[in-house]
Amino acid sequence: MAESNEDEMEQTPQLLHLVFGGELEDIDGIRFADLKGLDIVGVYPNYATAYDAWKSRAQATVDNARMRFFIVHLHRLLDPETESAPAEGGT
Repeated sequence: MAESNEDEMEQTPQLLHLVFGGELEDIDGIRFADLKGLDIVGVYPNYATAYDAWKSRAQATVDNARMRFFIVHLHRLLDPETESAPAEGGT
C-alpha cells in the first residue's frame, strides 16, 4: 500500500510553499527588523500542510505583536504561467 501512496505523490503536481517569518520593525509594515534572524519554518508540498505549519508557528509567537509569519507560494514563482489549484483559494 505504501507504493500506491508514493505513486500518487509522484503523479500529483508539487505546489511548493515556503513558511517563514520574523520580527517586524513596525506592526503596520512588512519590513523585518533583522534579516539574519528570519525563522525559515520550512518548505511544504501543498498549501494545507504549509498552513498548518504557519498556524502552529504563529500561535507559538502570539505574545510578540511584531512577530509575523507568511506563506509564500513558491510554485507560482517557479512556474508563473500555471494557475493555482482550486482548493487553494485566493491566498
